[in-house]
Amino acid sequence: MSRALLTETERKRIAGDVENEQRRHESISRVRRRIREELPRDVEILRENHPTLFAELESVVCDEED
Repeated sequence: MSRALLTETERKRIAGDVENEQRRHESISRVRRRIREELPRDVEILRENHPTLFAELESVVCDEED
């Protein structure tokens, strides 16, 4: 299985399944950097070059729970 935004280790650490709080904060920092720096570029590429994939991403990210 491949990852989306988080690695399996980051999922565990951010969920609190870690003994070392420093490692948890490092994971949070890495994910924050991806959200701020990498994700916007990927979204723009999808928006411009593959509207169908962009729409799929948008529906997953923007889907509001009832």
